[in-house]
Amino acid sequence: MLPTDPSQRAAIKRLANDPDLAQAAQAFAGHTAATSRKGNIRHSVCRWCYESIALETLCEAAVAMGIRSIDLAGPDEWETLRHYGLTCAMTQHRVGKMGSIEYGFNDPTLHKALLAFYTDLIPRVAAAGYTNVICFSGNRWGMDDATGLQHCAEALKQLMPLAQQHGVVVVMELLNSKVDHPDYMCDRTAWGVALCQAVGSEHFKLLYDIYHMQIMEGDVIRTIQEHHPYFAHYHTGGVPGRHEIDRTQELYYPAIMEAIVATGYQGFVAQEFIPKREEALASLRQGVEICDV
Repeated sequence: MLPTDPSQRAAIKRLANDPDLAQAAQAFAGHTAATSRKGNIRHSVCRWCYESIALETLCEAAVAMGIRSIDLAGPDEWETLRHYGLTCAMTQHRVGKMGSIEYGFNDPTLHKALLAFYTDLIPRVAAAGYTNVICFSGNRWGMDDATGLQHCAEALKQLMPLAQQHGVVVVMELLNSKVDHPDYMCDRTAWGVALCQAVGSEHFKLLYDIYHMQIMEGDVIRTIQEHHPYFAHYHTGGVPGRHEIDRTQELYYPAIMEAIVATGYQGFVAQEFIPKREEALASLRQGVEICDV
């Protein structure tokens, strides 16, 4: 049976006819379930995990498998996303240290530059029709967490009137400092929630990365239940290794997705695992299906 959505039929046809998209065509041939989703979870995928695949190919595949967003795309990629009818549920931009993980809002010597950077970026995000823009705490570099939180709050508060004016949410990602990002400051939910409370605006929230927080603190479902008002977005990833979210890793993602749905969350969940299998897009499709509760 062919999908009923004309855009999905067209995407699958292009996948099948373009030799450069052979992997995607093979991944979706005869797979009717991938063309329709339940609607409880809005699906996205992080661009960087598929950097070896052309953006156009990834967009074609996303449309065919019921994904509606490409995460962590920058301004130079937004037009391509629009061409395929996709949104960017979490935007990002980096220029030198600005927008980087290691150098963030906890460093007061960067506040002037960061405020100028995001003051330029926030209206551009809004003009593109998007809502969320990512930011980072920065590494500790010997700074204690209380001081870093104070520095972050001081700068972020200055951005909130602009974010509110444009309907944009500035979202700080929770990352693990144990495996992937040594010395990163915003590495625990409690610290991130305390920062949200200090900033005191609905236009500053957290990106709850399930992979990272499983490594740092576990207790994923209860954390979502208790702190979901502070979470603007979610990322997936298999633990350990940040690979497929199937039976090869320790988390049971259907239950986690059900917990997210139960909170009334209306945003996107983005797949952010690095495929180990040769057919990367088939792994992506599998991840979406696992999360489509």
